[in-house]
Amino acid sequence: MTTADRIHALDSSFVLLAREGSDSVELLTGEIVDVTNLADIPLGSGDERREVFSLVPYRQVRERGFEAQDDGAPLRCLLVDEHLHLPADEVRAALPADPIPLRDGGFDLSDEEYATIVERVIADEIGRGEGANFVIRRDYTATIDTASPQAERTAALTWFRALLEHERGAYWTFAVVTPGVIAVGASPEAHVVAQGGVVTMNPISGTFRHPAGGSTTATLGEFLTSAKETEELFMVVDEELKMMSAVCSDGGRITGPHLKQMSRLTHTEYMLRGSSRLDPRDILRETMFAPTVTGSPMQNACTVIRRHERKPRGYYSGVAALFTPNDAGGHDLDAPILIRTVYLKDGVVSVPVGATLVRHSDPAGEVGETHGKAAGVLGAIGAVARDTAAEAREDADAPGSGPTPAEDPAIQALLASRNGRLAEFWINPQDAAPTAAATAPFAGRTAIVVDAEDRFTTMLAHQLRHLGLDVRIQPWAEADDADIDAADLLVAGPGPGDPRDRTSPRIARMRALVARRRESGRPLLAVCLSHQILADSLGLDLAPLASPHQGLQKSVPVFGEDASIGFYNTFTARVAPGTTDAGVAEVSADPISGDVYALRGPAFASVQGHLESILSRDGMTTLQRLIGHALDGA
Repeated sequence: MTTADRIHALDSSFVLLAREGSDSVELLTGEIVDVTNLADIPLGSGDERREVFSLVPYRQVRERGFEAQDDGAPLRCLLVDEHLHLPADEVRAALPADPIPLRDGGFDLSDEEYATIVERVIADEIGRGEGANFVIRRDYTATIDTASPQAERTAALTWFRALLEHERGAYWTFAVVTPGVIAVGASPEAHVVAQGGVVTMNPISGTFRHPAGGSTTATLGEFLTSAKETEELFMVVDEELKMMSAVCSDGGRITGPHLKQMSRLTHTEYMLRGSSRLDPRDILRETMFAPTVTGSPMQNACTVIRRHERKPRGYYSGVAALFTPNDAGGHDLDAPILIRTVYLKDGVVSVPVGATLVRHSDPAGEVGETHGKAAGVLGAIGAVARDTAAEAREDADAPGSGPTPAEDPAIQALLASRNGRLAEFWINPQDAAPTAAATAPFAGRTAIVVDAEDRFTTMLAHQLRHLGLDVRIQPWAEADDADIDAADLLVAGPGPGDPRDRTSPRIARMRALVARRRESGRPLLAVCLSHQILADSLGLDLAPLASPHQGLQKSVPVFGEDASIGFYNTFTARVAPGTTDAGVAEVSADPISGDVYALRGPAFASVQGHLESILSRDGMTTLQRLIGHALDGA
């Protein structure tokens, strides 16, 4: 059967897939099965293993105990019976090319409504310490003339052809056609890949829209020096390192940054790699979903999304996942994020897009970003007129077409300079934690880390293991007093929210844990939210910062040594400038504002910043100093 015959014979269920760097288009066909949970994806075992393609909706994040509106979007699996690799040029030639007219197009939320939501999230969520960044979406919707299954299939194939012809730089270009669920897109981002025991994640952030006159070194350099864009990328890298530290024995190492060049947009990206022996379905569960389309910390980001988005997300910010049997007797995983995607059901076209809201966000700018992203998708599928002059400029900017601004040595130097700000711990190769090594400073000691709903604790635990500690993480609601009492060190962890909120069960529990540990005289380290709780118990004032320190790097005094540390706080403990003690505690504070950066006293120490963050260049040395003080003072 020829390629054209195969394309023309496509029926109700199939996947067409073009992967980055390949000159073929993959065609997957088979039976459709919907399952409830990721663990139910029928991979089989032994000789019964099979390849499975899955569409994972956003609502599956509830498997992690996080909030999500339930729209019933199915966790859809195609059990692959046939997987063909077809020549890309033959596939393109066989696909329909006549444009599919769209009617009644527009956003479901007006620009004014969306801008109001942006303002509210910045003020009420970031401004109240609920997190560092949040992604709020809106949908561009329209209709096609005919809602029959055949017409919708034709539309999907037409749009897939347009993406193959006009979109470049995508990690996956795909068309998924199943009963009631049609998705066509060009995803720039490999959310998580597991192959041969190596897990890779690819956080992408920052959006540079190619200017009308074409990119220049100056315009690209302005983008790369933007505080908002730089901090946005660092924050999503931190968030994905939390996930990597949960699934990888070696915690994960970052490489980059690089420029990710698309047809109309350029992004900045890092690559994260680590080792894992987990089932790929477990890896996928622990990494739901990308902070680039949700926010951080992840759990509270889901709560904020639930609070501010007016309807469920469907598949937006979920993943497409291909599980392929490997020679080791298991499955490899390739799972790009579901963005830059158009959905079609019952004749209704939907293009969900979102903007990442941070403390620097301008509502009008975020509204413009959603317009740009929607126009990019619609233009790529040929639903709106293409700017042929712009396409010619983009071709001229493409890698391999001669020197481009992205390849300019000055731009490459700007990119490389970013790593000079970051913690070498996460950049250098890491071996397994030396918990038994005699050289580890705290070998033989045990630690319990209490997670107050910020999985920075996974990164913190990884660092503690490298310092020799035998570490367990316990969620705040499951923290066991007997286990904690027996541990050599209690690490009361970070979390979102107002430390003064005595109505919060989570804050109340963290207060009780800190108080119990202090009363026992056993070693305690308190981080961020727990540092504020400890400061309050010592009689220090707590107050909101004039401007939240979410994803901010500062060089601060920590008991006689300046340390470069990453901060993710909206509240601070504060003393009168020049104060050096508070009762039994020694205070390290800003000499002008009085903001407290660290405390130490009999068998306890605390720090406002996140020593585990990639932004904490002096994180490991400062962490060792503070733990050493707590343990020595017991």
